[in-house]
This record gives sequence, C-alpha cells and structure tokens, in this order.
Amino acid sequence: MSTAELNARQKSIVRWVESEGSVRVEDMVARFGVTVQTIRRDLTHLNALQKVRRVHGAAKPVNSTENMSYRDRKIMNFTEKQRIARDLVKHIPDNASVFINIGTTTETIAQALMQHKGLQVITNSLHVAAVMSQKADFRVIVTSGEVRATDGGIVGEATLDFIQQFKLDYGIIGISSIDEDGTLLDFDYREVRVAKSIIQHSRKVLLAADHSKFARKAMVRLGNIANADMLFTDKAPSEQIISVMNEHNVVLQICR
Repeated sequence: MSTAELNARQKSIVRWVESEGSVRVEDMVARFGVTVQTIRRDLTHLNALQKVRRVHGAAKPVNSTENMSYRDRKIMNFTEKQRIARDLVKHIPDNASVFINIGTTTETIAQALMQHKGLQVITNSLHVAAVMSQKADFRVIVTSGEVRATDGGIVGEATLDFIQQFKLDYGIIGISSIDEDGTLLDFDYREVRVAKSIIQHSRKVLLAADHSKFARKAMVRLGNIANADMLFTDKAPSEQIISVMNEHNVVLQICR
C-alpha cells in the first residue's frame, strides 16, 4: 500500500513522526481529537505497512539500518505469507534439491513443503531445519557458521564456504525490501552475502515477498529482482518494478 492510500490522519502521523523522530500517543490524541483506541489502530496499521515503528506509548520513524524483531516479523502479514507459500510450493517437484534462506516467509514455505516427498534441503535457518527434519524421507542439511540468537539464522564465512560446494535445483529466497528500481535490500551484510551465494548456486531462484516489502526501507544491497526467475507476492508491485521484471523475463505470481 502506498502513502497515497492512507487516510489524511495517517499521512499526517507519518509526516509528524518523520519530522520529530518520536511522537507520543497522547500527543496524537490531543492533536487529532480522537480516542486512544483510534490512534492505536492507526499505529498498528502504519507499523504493519512499515510507515512508522510502533513502540510502547509512541511511534518512531522506520529505521533503514535495523530490522523489526523476529517475534513481530513472525506474525506480520501471516495470512499473506501462507498464500505465498501455498502457491510457491506448487513449483517445487518431489525429489528436488532446494536451498532455503533465513526469514519468516521462508519458514512458512518450509511448513508448506511438508506435503512433498523426497526433498533434499540445505538451509542456513535453524527454524527451517527444525520443521523440515521431521519428515523421514527428507534429507536436511544445515550449513556451518555462526548462529544468530535473534532468529536462528546462520551466517559468516563458514556458511559461504559451505554453500559454494553445492549446485541445487531451486533457491527459495525471502527478502526484507524491494526498492522501486528492483533492488533487493536487507539489513545484515553477512546474511546478504549468504543469500547472494544461494542465488549463484541455484539453477532456478524463487523470490517470496509480501506486499509490505515494497514499502520498507533497508540499506544493504543483495542484488536485483532481475536475479530471480519468479516473484511470489500477494499484491501487484508498482509499474516500475513490473517493468524491470518484464525486461528480464521474471515471472510474477500474485497469490490471492
């Protein structure tokens, strides 16, 4: 959703927060003459769209250098992630070899893949591995490297060295942000290096991103949407992004 689709009060809140750096809920109530509950609903909506960052009793600007907490990302747009997962897994045949990177969207995809047979999976996510290792006919390999306490992601030089030993059928990639020119962005430089390596060592790259990723800001460049073979999302991206996809023959799958 673009800023143009917000109501007048929500647009004003975004501008105010970006200008002041932090605005208290009680101050918003006083300025707009509405109830606390109305402001809280506004902030919940704006937080989900990554327009502002909701904190206790206030709102702050979205930080392009710091990701949301794993807990918040896990529940954000969960229904949309399920629809994306449902459609994406239809493109993975039984007995395929698959890279799956870190992310709450890819964790949802991992769960959806549990109906498949004979998959061979390499992942740098402990959460993905925990889900998929429960299937007796799956072979699940966890990369070496340093485990992040925040989200169970595995990163580092050892992770890169490990991935570079393989060439798999599919790479399933989640991403934090897609810029208007198609640039793929994330927050952690080490995580980005691993995702780049997965893309390079996959025969086909499937990118999964719900609509909120088109509005987010992040600062570390992973690559471009042109590096993917397919994009799975729940709402159509901007015409500019679609133009880049068409130029590079990236297939768009809207998951409704």
